[in-house]
Amino acid sequence: MTAIDLNIPILETPRLILRGHKLGDFDPLVAIWSDPIVLKHFHGPVLTREEHWAKFLRLFGIWALLGYGMWAIEEKSTGEYIGATGIFDVKRELDPALDGVPEAGWTLAARCHGKGYATEATHAALGWVDGNLANRLLFCIIATTNAASIRVAEKCGFQPRGETIYKEEPTLIFLRESN
Repeated sequence: MTAIDLNIPILETPRLILRGHKLGDFDPLVAIWSDPIVLKHFHGPVLTREEHWAKFLRLFGIWALLGYGMWAIEEKSTGEYIGATGIFDVKRELDPALDGVPEAGWTLAARCHGKGYATEATHAALGWVDGNLANRLLFCIIATTNAASIRVAEKCGFQPRGETIYKEEPTLIFLRESN
């Protein structure tokens, strides 16, 4: 059985390929999202394999329903799945509410932290968003303790817009107007 073609664009940067997720990405995704280094700044409990599967399936559903979503990030030099970046809508219960505003996000394997990959991949994804979506506003949320992700957000044009509590954790809200 083959996957349905969702026409997810393939984007290339000097060091990375951004593409649609495929079934073979599931185990590396679970490994990334089970790594305590990666989870240090994320909200909520560690997910079970079953919950990871539901999250993985959501990656495809967002593209199918909304015409945008998260790209798998593949390292050109190794061909390995190293994370994801893009935009999505998960109906977060935030105060202030940001209903109808797409959310940007990025997650990379711990071995890839500090290499500039998150900024490189997210710049490429946001370039596609700017050229293809009518929505001019995006947001992202970041744990107040995640200095590296705050730097990525700022390099990608997000501006701090306040602090809230999300899943009982202090959380920064950033907004970005499309170019």
